[in-house]
Amino acid sequence: MQDRNQIFKQQFVECVLNGRLPDSSVNLSLEAASMNAAQLKDLFETQVMSRHLDLRSRELQKQGKSFYTIGSAGHEGNAAIAMAFRSTDMAFLHYRSGAFVIQRAKHETGQDPIFDMLLSFCAAADDPVSGGRHKVLGSHELNIPPQTSTIASHLPKAVGAAFSLALAHREHLSSSASFTNLPDDSVIICSFGDASVNHSTAQGAFNTAAWAAFQSVPLPIVFVCEDNDIGISTATPKGWIKANFQNKPGIHYLECDGLNVLDTYRNAQQAAQIARQLHKPVFLHVHTVRLLGHAGSDSEFAYRSNDAITRTEAQDPLLHTAAILLENNVMTGEQIVSLYNRMDATIEELSVKASTRPKLTNAQMIKASLIPQANGKSLYKPPNKQQRQTLFEHEKHNLSKKQHMAKLLNWALMDVLASHENTLIFGEDVGKKGGVYNVTAKLSEKFGPSRVVNTLLDEQSILGAAIGLAHNGYLPIPEIQFLAYVHNAEDQIRGEAATLSFFSNGQFTNPMVIRIAGLAYQKGFGGHFHNDNSFAVFRDIPGVIIACPSNGADAVSMLRSCIHIAQVERRVIVFLEPIALYMKKDLLEDGDQLWCHDYVEPQNDTPILLGDIGVRGEGIDLCILTYGNGFYLSCQAQADLENMGIYVRVIDLRWLAPLNEEAILQQVKQCKHTLIVDECRKTGSISEALMTLIMEESQPKQKISCARVTAEDSFIPLGTASYEVLPSKENIIDAAKNLVNELRH
Repeated sequence: MQDRNQIFKQQFVECVLNGRLPDSSVNLSLEAASMNAAQLKDLFETQVMSRHLDLRSRELQKQGKSFYTIGSAGHEGNAAIAMAFRSTDMAFLHYRSGAFVIQRAKHETGQDPIFDMLLSFCAAADDPVSGGRHKVLGSHELNIPPQTSTIASHLPKAVGAAFSLALAHREHLSSSASFTNLPDDSVIICSFGDASVNHSTAQGAFNTAAWAAFQSVPLPIVFVCEDNDIGISTATPKGWIKANFQNKPGIHYLECDGLNVLDTYRNAQQAAQIARQLHKPVFLHVHTVRLLGHAGSDSEFAYRSNDAITRTEAQDPLLHTAAILLENNVMTGEQIVSLYNRMDATIEELSVKASTRPKLTNAQMIKASLIPQANGKSLYKPPNKQQRQTLFEHEKHNLSKKQHMAKLLNWALMDVLASHENTLIFGEDVGKKGGVYNVTAKLSEKFGPSRVVNTLLDEQSILGAAIGLAHNGYLPIPEIQFLAYVHNAEDQIRGEAATLSFFSNGQFTNPMVIRIAGLAYQKGFGGHFHNDNSFAVFRDIPGVIIACPSNGADAVSMLRSCIHIAQVERRVIVFLEPIALYMKKDLLEDGDQLWCHDYVEPQNDTPILLGDIGVRGEGIDLCILTYGNGFYLSCQAQADLENMGIYVRVIDLRWLAPLNEEAILQQVKQCKHTLIVDECRKTGSISEALMTLIMEESQPKQKISCARVTAEDSFIPLGTASYEVLPSKENIIDAAKNLVNELRH
């Protein structure tokens, strides 16, 4: 039986030479499309390159030399979209955008689109995009961040990137306040398939763009929907995309025949013009086809009839372009076939070379790009004395008084915004209301709505905006109102923000400090969603830093360290703020104010660096390892235990990822017993990691005196019942006594 790839190639040649070419749905001249013969020929060459790369990838997969075969066959018309935009227009692309990347790369010095893509197919270590970590379409030089999304998770960050460009046009900011390296009139391109439109992430991005545009917020973005009428095997209802988007408020709708490069180019130019000149979002609906199934492993014969497949193949976009070439006397049939066959031979030859290139061979090589190189720049520029006096004018009588965590964080954020001009705070209710807990109070009044931004109620859009802003030189400080709400959008951290450095070989980063109010012990707030005591979702994301202060002084210093780390080391950081400790003032008795602290100005602060632990007490009977609310409760228990003759040191972990294992073990080894106090659930909590660490460090046959106090494996119920499933001071005291007495007996 003849190979399907060969049949496909043969069909193209026969159709061109025998004149069996499809009729276009659009009758358009080169002149009407503002295209010349050289451009048309250039586009066709790009389409042929993309097609043969797809076919060759399938061959390489059969040989065990290629590992990913979702191709661009049928979507090669997106080369005309690339031609219509500038190379400085950042593009977040669909995985079927091979022709777009090739077209943009062909005319840039130092780019070899064919060989570079083959290296990616073969997972070669010298793949210039991901270093052999993934088959991704992208290039730092081409302003195409590598995209690993297979659905629509890249849409929110594309909207965020467009917002970052728009900041330069806001009346509240001068043009010098734009930190992107892109021209002021750049636009963002974001492409995706018709099936992805239905994903909640996509719907959130469209809604956010429309919501902003409806309020006249500049948002220069072009959404490119490459509609091939099918997902993997599920058909998109006829007319569904158009019905949803042609009259969507705030978004300009355009439609074109993606099989016809002239119509695609004309409409893409119009889309670019609207976005660039009017700073408004555009939805470009591109009708195309999907050839060769979803991927190399997909047998579309199982769910599509032979007649349907044959009809689709007759609409091959390369045949459509060949027809335009012939109609306009740009190339003869023989020249078209010659170019087609010549490119086939060239790509086959290069694929042999690419498939022999070295692969990643050990964990160290693979993880090398997980954490970006620290080559960012600190933009710290403190205000002068007079500016700072004006900034803190309304607080001048309180600055000398000890304060709780919420107030100290508020002042720290004020200093951050004043000292780092590329920072922005945004989230639900962070503006005039000052957040649910007043942590962002007065910041909007001081810095304006372009630096402290009230967002719509959508965590995916909040975190996506952070990624997009961070792409373009801003340091976002998004706020998630409650820890439980982040689960609506966790893939924006897990699948997008945290993977960017890894899959781009460190070429792209999106540093940010995500402030999340969370953990349990809240009084007066009902139930699980406002008392979420699990942050396990962050702990297994490689490269993400998790900070959790337990008191106001630490919160201020750690926040400043996080800003520096994000700025200079370009890291993604989760800053987890214990809600129950926001307003906590007293420790042992009412009015003692032992949980209030002075506000230390940035220039006088002793930084709490990544990994620095807090140590309270010098006892050697018992070492308590804890964090957050657990640290507060353990400090209460410490006083009672020492009255019983049990001398305790309480260790505040502070940084929950990565754990400073060396510092933790050093404290544990100085004590006779170890008690882990973890306010999160017994299963999946950090207490498991701490217990494992201690046990792995122990000597063979050595009896380890170590125990855990954790929350129950339960959600948090309403009212006073919540305390029945959470650790308490009494639990800690009982567990400590049992540990000490067990060894004594």
